Order: sequence, then C-alpha cells, then structure tokens
Amino acid sequence: MEGGGDGSPPGSVSASPAGEAGGGGGISLHGFRGRLAEQPVHFHAMRLRGSLFLWVGEEEAPRLSNLAVAMCTPRDSIPASTSLLGDASDSTSNSLAQRLASKTKKQIFVSYNIKNTDNSFILLVENRIKEEMKAFPEKF
Repeated sequence: MEGGGDGSPPGSVSASPAGEAGGGGGISLHGFRGRLAEQPVHFHAMRLRGSLFLWVGEEEAPRLSNLAVAMCTPRDSIPASTSLLGDASDSTSNSLAQRLASKTKKQIFVSYNIKNTDNSFILLVENRIKEEMKAFPEKF
C-alpha cells in the first residue's frame, strides 16, 4: 500500500506475504529526504526480516555504485563489516553500516552514493537517518 492513507508516512510501501497479518515479517519500503548543509539528500530504506537495506544519494533515481554490509557479532563490540561492491578504498558505506548495525543490532546493508564524504557531512546523514528511525520505527 502507498503510504499516507493507512497512517504510514508518504513515500512508504509495505508488503506482507499472502496470509500474513500486516507488520509481521514482510518487506517494508520507506523513502525520505533531507536538506543537509544546503544539499538535497534522498534516502530509501528496505526493511527485511532481521536486516535493513539503506540507499543514500544525491538523486531521486537510485544507482548502486557501492554496497557494504555490517552486523554485530558475539565476539566483538564493533560490528563486522565488509565492502561488497564498488571502490574498497572508500570506507564511507562500511563506516555508516557499522554505526547503524551497532545502534539497531541488525544486519545493515548501506549504499552511500554522495560525492561529499566529509566526516561532518556524513554525521549529518547519520543523524537524519536516526531521526527517521525514531519517528517511524516500524519502517526500520
């Protein structure tokens, strides 16, 4: 269902397997945006069972130029992470995935597609994500 009419935020879509009551373990898609340091930033989140895929970019039309995954492990306080796609020397997606995995205790996939990789800007991006997580926890 498209967000808005059922109480979910605009830009949200929920899908549940046939016969499953809403919210249980289906896929939830959620899009949002922000203006960070005078730059428009678009976000697309896909909640899966036990994990979250998060795309961050400058344009509305997503392109997947990199992808990292992070997850908590019982042996280390810092989530394990690795780059799955793209330039391995760019650790932006890895770092963001690690911090979000630490916060949510979920497996987190992140694709960060913004040229600005300044630490203070990335912190703005992370804070915008956390703001949205707090406002719509069911989408994450």
